[in-house]
Amino acid sequence: MRKIISLICFLLPVLAYAAQTETTPQIRSDAPDQYIVVKGDTLWGISGKFFKDPWRWPFIWGMNKDAIKDPHWIYPGASIFLDRANGTLSMGRRADTGAVIKLSPQARSEEGTQNAIPSIPSNAIEPFLSQPLVVTEALLAGAPTLVGLPEERVIVGPGDVVYAKGLAEGMGTKWQVYRPGKTFVDPDTNEILGHEAIYLGGVEVREFGDVSTAVVTEAKQEINPGDRLVAPAAVTARSYLPRAPESQINARVISIYGGVTQGGQNTVITLNKGERDGLQSGHVLALSSKGRAVKSEGKDIALPDERYGLLFVFRVFDKVSYALVMQARLPVQVLDRAQTP
Repeated sequence: MRKIISLICFLLPVLAYAAQTETTPQIRSDAPDQYIVVKGDTLWGISGKFFKDPWRWPFIWGMNKDAIKDPHWIYPGASIFLDRANGTLSMGRRADTGAVIKLSPQARSEEGTQNAIPSIPSNAIEPFLSQPLVVTEALLAGAPTLVGLPEERVIVGPGDVVYAKGLAEGMGTKWQVYRPGKTFVDPDTNEILGHEAIYLGGVEVREFGDVSTAVVTEAKQEINPGDRLVAPAAVTARSYLPRAPESQINARVISIYGGVTQGGQNTVITLNKGERDGLQSGHVLALSSKGRAVKSEGKDIALPDERYGLLFVFRVFDKVSYALVMQARLPVQVLDRAQTP
């Protein structure tokens, strides 16, 4: 039954994608006739070697035509062939004789997909899937809090004891430690969208009480009294199906992860739109910067916004989303726009 449900959940977005994809992606002028998959490749990257729109790889791989039961079906060593007539790709492998045998996608067990080619660079987003990223005012107000360290210590590390208030039996023993960061404010409406959660590490409760005793299990940054606790997020890495949103999305970049002012390819950014606005994990948006102002005949004229890249939404909260910059020929900056491509 789980396999049937998983198949249905996988095919629904594929069918939706097929319905909105009407034109064949353009083949690159330098596209090879064949490519052999190597470790570290992604479906997006492989498709980008052949087509100008690599984010449309579900169409490129014919996923709207074949009943693919498992997205993990491309492995290192496989040969990829370009069908120039139909604008699609097919897969094969080398036989002992050196000849290439074309293959069809087939189902594999979960254990057999560990070496499969992912949709996007999964290592770039995995740290963001289990860590707290955004907390609301309500969660911030009621969060358990670290109140002290033993022996008046200033810094703690793995194995050290810490004390916390607001914990009770039945709430679980494993907690993540975070510190409230910047407040996310919508640049268009001034609405408070949430607070950034700076991940510091993890603790495990050893004894519950009015003041509970816990042990630090991980310390990514300095942990201090006053830092907050949150239960681990139940978000796991999975294969993402890239697709355009079904509705028109007009979002803004409100933060670039790491506190920097500019970003590039593989940078994680925060958008001022979320689940309530129709964004979903897997949505692809086009990045554009505000058009320059130029003078013409003594008057200031604003040039059209300039599209310069693509991003991939991988984690969605109610009012904000996190996305990975997949392509960018210009630096990504705060207040740049992200729209339905």
